[in-house]
Amino acid sequence: MTSRQRSSDFAGDLNSRAPRRRTVVKAAAATAVLAAPLAAALPARAAEAPAFLHGVASGDPLPDGILLWTRVTPGSQAIPGSGLGPDTEVSWTVAKDKAFTTIVAKGSTIATAASDHTVKADIRGLQPATDYWFRFSAGGTDSPVARTRTTPAADASVAGLRFGVVSCANWEAGYFSAYRHLAARNDLDAWLHLGDYIYEYKSGEYGTRGTVVRPHAPANEILTLADYRTRHGRYKTDPDLQALHHKAPVVAIWDDHEFADNSWSGGAVNHTEGAEGAWTDRQTAAKQAYFEWMPVRPAIAGTTYRRLRFGKLADLALLDLRSFRSQQASTASGSVDDPDRTITGRAQLDWLKSGLKSSDTTWRLVGNSVMISPFAVGSLSADLLKPLAKLLGLPQEGIALNTDQWDGYTDDRRELLAHLRSNAIRNTVFLTGDIHMAWANDVPVDAGTYPLSPSAATEFVVTSMTSDNLDDIVKVPEGVVSAVASPVIRAANRHVHWVDTDRHGYGVLDITADRAQMDYYVLSDRTNPNATSSWARSYRTRSGTQTVERTYDPV
Repeated sequence: MTSRQRSSDFAGDLNSRAPRRRTVVKAAAATAVLAAPLAAALPARAAEAPAFLHGVASGDPLPDGILLWTRVTPGSQAIPGSGLGPDTEVSWTVAKDKAFTTIVAKGSTIATAASDHTVKADIRGLQPATDYWFRFSAGGTDSPVARTRTTPAADASVAGLRFGVVSCANWEAGYFSAYRHLAARNDLDAWLHLGDYIYEYKSGEYGTRGTVVRPHAPANEILTLADYRTRHGRYKTDPDLQALHHKAPVVAIWDDHEFADNSWSGGAVNHTEGAEGAWTDRQTAAKQAYFEWMPVRPAIAGTTYRRLRFGKLADLALLDLRSFRSQQASTASGSVDDPDRTITGRAQLDWLKSGLKSSDTTWRLVGNSVMISPFAVGSLSADLLKPLAKLLGLPQEGIALNTDQWDGYTDDRRELLAHLRSNAIRNTVFLTGDIHMAWANDVPVDAGTYPLSPSAATEFVVTSMTSDNLDDIVKVPEGVVSAVASPVIRAANRHVHWVDTDRHGYGVLDITADRAQMDYYVLSDRTNPNATSSWARSYRTRSGTQTVERTYDPV
């Protein structure tokens, strides 16, 4: 828990750029900017009455439990990152019905400034595969009521599962309509966030097709604990994000922008050592704020790699591909094929391999923040190669791989795929974000000889919710770039069944014993808070095939 627990019935406890100096706005300035609007949102009846301005959330469901989260604002000065505000008792109640007539768990804790007034309650003693409703209370004020759901019992036969799948939510680039449309479905067992839940850049610096749709807070690039807390707090005020958190539990991993662009264990492209402080301090601050503000239950402190199980149908291995990785390959830092370089770290790769081998479920899902499928640029024209290189964080003269993805760490990938093949591990599906495009891929053992070389797994990649993709970088109408680039990319990468380089949206993953299907949805306009959603494509992998095929209807 992020604060001292008092009692509970069932509660257990890519763009590459040269380093340069940036203007750092101190936390006090950010506090001044945010204080007025947040104070105005407090209940009119008492300016200092506690309020739940950032909604509530649940995450990391278990057969017998769920992790609950909220943030209480005890008064007008206690805004995120301020370090201000009194200790405040926060209680929670969990019930089997929305009217709270059948209460199954309740308890309380103290929210303090030391944890930015965030609260987590790890509820246990619940029934598997069951909907529950919960709320928090403080000082006579109740939070919104939210739904959550536990996972099936480990040995349960499960007919089907359905997950929302999202990544890459740049606040300044647009509105989070994808969250709203997923919340409206009312049919999700959970939703997966595959990284870049927040972005670290200063206002106006990261791609938004040249227009800041809505400004960040704080305005500066986030560097300190107060900065990261403030940015998380701004995101959690989004009504569409709150709506989805109120409808289903989230299962989240981080990618680079929760820290800094193209981060690795010892630094980041978007970090200037010294001028922006020490990387170790920045990384520590980012992790602390993340675990304060996200309903994530780390199996190992300081990481997001962990495993969840959904009955006999599926287990889900969630990766941390930032904390342990070697620096991205370059002339100075070594070859992509160097066996001493790693994207996972030895312990995590051994953990992943062991879990995949011992799994007795029908499907083995892997929450994977960067694309594992090999990718060669192919013969793209210069006017498309340059923006693609910018998007992927590559030298813009052109390189036929993305060294921030598994392509930059080929020995880890080779070892993992060889493990799948040598142990006849079937039905492994990688679920991926990061690249701001939608993909449906086979994952070949040897891309150079595919399809003669077998496919060891499949991969569904969801596009960005709002972050710039190729048409935004080139600044042309949607669909123009994809019409040109997609055939070229597929010709150079025969394991790629589909790629959409231009549109923003989300995915819905539906799983049965026979197949795992990803339905890809696109948004009409990321800059419109009322953007509509429409189905674009669907791909599935049939049990036992390790290959992707198109299907012509969403589930």
